[in-house]
Amino acid sequence: MAINWQGVFPAVTTKFGEDDQLDFELFDKNLQFQLESGVHGIILGGTLGEASVLSLEEKGALVKFTVEKVAGKMPVILNIAEGATRDAIQLAKLAEEWGAAGLMMLPPMRYKSDERETVEYFKAVAKATTLPIMIYNNPVDYKIEVTLDMFAELVECENIQAVKESTRDLTNVTRMRNRFGDRFKIMCGVDTIAMEQLVMGADGWVAGLVCAFPRETVVIYELVKAGRYEEALKIYRWFMPLLELDIHPKLVQYIKLAEQCAGIGSEAVRPPRLTLVGEERERLLALINGAIAVRPTLPVL
Repeated sequence: MAINWQGVFPAVTTKFGEDDQLDFELFDKNLQFQLESGVHGIILGGTLGEASVLSLEEKGALVKFTVEKVAGKMPVILNIAEGATRDAIQLAKLAEEWGAAGLMMLPPMRYKSDERETVEYFKAVAKATTLPIMIYNNPVDYKIEVTLDMFAELVECENIQAVKESTRDLTNVTRMRNRFGDRFKIMCGVDTIAMEQLVMGADGWVAGLVCAFPRETVVIYELVKAGRYEEALKIYRWFMPLLELDIHPKLVQYIKLAEQCAGIGSEAVRPPRLTLVGEERERLLALINGAIAVRPTLPVL
């Protein structure tokens, strides 16, 4: 499947049961709600998907299950966050066998590679697969920035097609456009500046709070692309206290709690993460439930 890198792509959470096994029933409940809400693609095994604690077998099971449930309606994308180039290549090849339509790729994990090493890492994986690739550029959390000069070297890899722009520098959208035109599609990757990036010309939104509030996320995207900024802004302002959960170190626990409050998920996480307790949990519940109580009426698109 060719990927149209536009629209809302949820970085979905991985659901766990009381036995710490994958909870496919709850995962499917959330997945179906995403599809019914009009999202445009599904990303598995990202930060929110708790990729670092998933086994290779679990990643395969998630991809196969999602591909079956999505049934060709939209692309299913697997995140690659590996430490060794050979492991990243292996996962890319497996993703293709499992039926994924594309890949999202972080720079090497654990070792802080320099610019040459990072570029060669991306090139090696791109050459080993036919799948379309989106580079995940998040120097704030992962300490390696994919600079414009590095993207200039990656132009030769035709299947590197997009960037998840998470530098938190809004002007990077314009810099990418000025230098590369439409060569790389730009997907905003930080919820708290998503509307701003879309207004500046980003093609889509790899979203986090969409996991709990997909309808609001999709409507904001559609309104901005239709030029209905005032209507989008009203929803965005309501959404902002929730969107800020996406930029906290405990974003997984926070967003999973929001999914539970919204009735489409569970707060269960896999250790070493632990579910929230005490004052922190009560504070988050007050914020989330308070927002749900004044949820805006969405306009007709």
